[in-house]
Amino acid sequence: MNYTIEQIENIEKLSSLYMKISDIALIIGVDENLLRQDVENHCSAISLAYRKGKALRKLELRKQEMELARVGSPLALENAQKALIDMEDDE
Repeated sequence: MNYTIEQIENIEKLSSLYMKISDIALIIGVDENLLRQDVENHCSAISLAYRKGKALRKLELRKQEMELARVGSPLALENAQKALIDMEDDE
């Protein structure tokens, strides 16, 4: 499916707010099944926008969590350790 630049930007923005694909499709006015297929195709610009939006928000959350870990939050320290293990597993 062909998407406008505005739709692609909205996909990134909405995915950064953890909106479901069905809701994103409704908001930007596209067929949910087509959007879902395009998100699943990791070579598509749509998938990139969707995953980038999520990753950028995850980055913000991770920064906040690391700050909490730095000041001694036990849960944040535990989550930081898990994140490090996940990172190493992904290498």
